[in-house]
Amino acid sequence: MVKRTYDDNTVIIFDTTLRDGEQSPGATLSSAEKLEIARQLARLGVDVIEAGFPAASPDDLRAVQRIAREIGTIDGPAIAGLARSVESDILRAWDGVKAAAKPRIHTFLGTSPSHLAMLRIDKEQGLDLIRSGVTLAKSLCADVEFSPMDAGRTDTEYLVQACAVAVECGATTLNIPDTVGYVMPSEWADTLEMLINETPGAGPGSGVIWSVHCHNDLGLATANTLAGLTRGVRQVEVTINGIGERAGNTSLEEVVMAIHTRKSFYDLRTNIDSTQIMKTSRLVRNYMGMPVQPNKAIVGANAFAHESGIHQDGVLKNAETFEIMTPEDVGLTQSKLVLGKHSGRHALRVRLRELGYEVEGDELMDVFRRFKELADLKKSVTDADLEALVADEAAHKPEDHFRLVDIQVVCGTMGLPTATVKMLDQDGEEIIVSAVGTGPVDASYRAVDLVIEAPNELLEFNVHSVTEGIDALGEVTVRISPIDSPRTFGGYGADSDIVVSSVKAYVAALNRMISSLGLGDMAPEGEAATVGLSAS
Repeated sequence: MVKRTYDDNTVIIFDTTLRDGEQSPGATLSSAEKLEIARQLARLGVDVIEAGFPAASPDDLRAVQRIAREIGTIDGPAIAGLARSVESDILRAWDGVKAAAKPRIHTFLGTSPSHLAMLRIDKEQGLDLIRSGVTLAKSLCADVEFSPMDAGRTDTEYLVQACAVAVECGATTLNIPDTVGYVMPSEWADTLEMLINETPGAGPGSGVIWSVHCHNDLGLATANTLAGLTRGVRQVEVTINGIGERAGNTSLEEVVMAIHTRKSFYDLRTNIDSTQIMKTSRLVRNYMGMPVQPNKAIVGANAFAHESGIHQDGVLKNAETFEIMTPEDVGLTQSKLVLGKHSGRHALRVRLRELGYEVEGDELMDVFRRFKELADLKKSVTDADLEALVADEAAHKPEDHFRLVDIQVVCGTMGLPTATVKMLDQDGEEIIVSAVGTGPVDASYRAVDLVIEAPNELLEFNVHSVTEGIDALGEVTVRISPIDSPRTFGGYGADSDIVVSSVKAYVAALNRMISSLGLGDMAPEGEAATVGLSAS
């Protein structure tokens, strides 16, 4: 567990991956997946985990409660629950986080003209709601955060009034959100400096922590967040990989590594263990079915790649020529697993633990079986291969509605591509079906659709290799949407056979869709059978 220490130059990392990040289209997570990500965020060293919006749904409440109990220890991060500035939300948020050693209620109210109009209230009524909401939150919880939503488009005089009321009623953190990604770095810095200096009871030395929460609609979220740090802000609200609504939020890894790399400029520090960044990025990417673009700063596949001859020559002579940080700084290693097909479970478990994975019991047996199969196919198994295997096992749980058992595909230039899949439903019933399609993946997906009768549209299909070489593991992420529904669901799969990876990812997305929408038993009626689909 990361040892967290604080002083005037410490930047508090408030991670909202499980709340704002999960609001990304297709990023729906189960309670178990949220818990696993929360565990990794704790290993990463974040100071606060915003575990969810407890009033949003019973499942969100249960997830926040579980994270509060299991992750919110005295040595762990604070656990926050989001709530509108209304009584029912605040009570539900407290119900979610109260089991944590360091609980926090984060309440908000829209303060811009458009948000006040949406709520059908005037400015004075808004101040009254802030007053009653923060007062109630403070009566339940010592640590209260208040956010004037859409602060970037709120007039500064009203922002000062709103923040002053919140502090007067007990708020200990004031978070200023650029909810729609509207502001420019220089004007944002000036606004934050003005608020810190002019808000009664919240100036330097008051003990009130000032925070920012920036969205990336104009690509300025990280720039705006860093601008705030130069003017006295000491908490940043961020997400892993910058995920979030619309164009996303401020990226945790970008802010943390900017502070780390430019120590002489910012003279600030964080409690983040940067060597855990890459692992956390992969975990979030795989669980949410949201791949990271190759040129993404810090965690993209090309972040430490050099193709230009001049760049390659410079890096070979001195890495600092073109690299301002090392791959090892963010946990990216090229080390090879010193294990082979003759290695045992104990050696595998030890190596997984070194990589930060606590895998035991049946889960270890499943990963060990996959490892042995892969070791038979590859000359060397890398740490990246192992991480992909663990992620794949975690993405396909025994409680899933449907599980892929076997698949066989026939394709080529002669005849129609044909796929046969064997699957198990939640009752353990075996179902075997066949289908034809325009290619091996299309045929496989058509066969799955005959088993899982959940009409949907395939929105995204992404493939990439975990390592180099023709024998590399292939990772696939997909995104689907139910017919006549705006919601989307992601899935992830990894295997040495790219068709198998593709089907695993599709089945994972379908299982999420079924669970989220409560579609129940989607298997065809009757005995298990082999079904053929005509070319039409």
